[in-house]
Amino acid sequence: MSAIYIIPTPIGNLGDITLRSLETLKNVDRVYAEDTRVTQKLLKHYDIKQKLYSYHQHNEHKIVDKIIEDIIKEDIEIAIVSDAGTPGISDPGFLLINRAKENNISCFCFPGPTALIPAIVQSGFPTDEFYFAGFLPHKKGRKKKLSQLVELSTTVILYESPYRLMKLLGELKDYLPNQQQISVSREITKVYEENIRGSVKEVFNYFENKKIKGEIVLVIEKATKTNKQTE
Repeated sequence: MSAIYIIPTPIGNLGDITLRSLETLKNVDRVYAEDTRVTQKLLKHYDIKQKLYSYHQHNEHKIVDKIIEDIIKEDIEIAIVSDAGTPGISDPGFLLINRAKENNISCFCFPGPTALIPAIVQSGFPTDEFYFAGFLPHKKGRKKKLSQLVELSTTVILYESPYRLMKLLGELKDYLPNQQQISVSREITKVYEENIRGSVKEVFNYFENKKIKGEIVLVIEKATKTNKQTE
């Protein structure tokens, strides 16, 4: 039976992949990877000998139709993985999955690693409702998007590069009052994992003179009448 398996891969600790995911990676006909070099390290760690095919943001529009055609004609099962986390969540995957649905190809997304869930849970902010915004635009529309997000009456989750964290924190200082808190998580599941919570000013001061490494997840406490009051 032809099918696509969307397989989350560890965001740091290689032990976080599931047994089902490993078994599937061994047995599918092809594995499409965001970066074959990164995925090869994971497969080698678990002694999985699979040929890897590239599927990333720079080639997905060119090859997606060929992948779908091969799945249908050859009646094969494939797996898609990103460098870390779940494909389709701020990573390539959506286009292929959407095209597969249009062609009645079965898609199965396995549960597994993703950075946003650990970040929001450890923050201590409400998790009954939240808004995941992914990466903000670098330039055009950035201020407008940020101004909209900080007004939401729900917890907000953002992804950010370590190189742009201080810029984001500086921008948030202009939008958030001191009573409203944020939480910054970096290097989730890795040896030097760090989770910092406080006002924007406190978090800004903490990171100001540090060399920031690792992918960043920033969580904003939901806006309420109390924390939006002027000091």
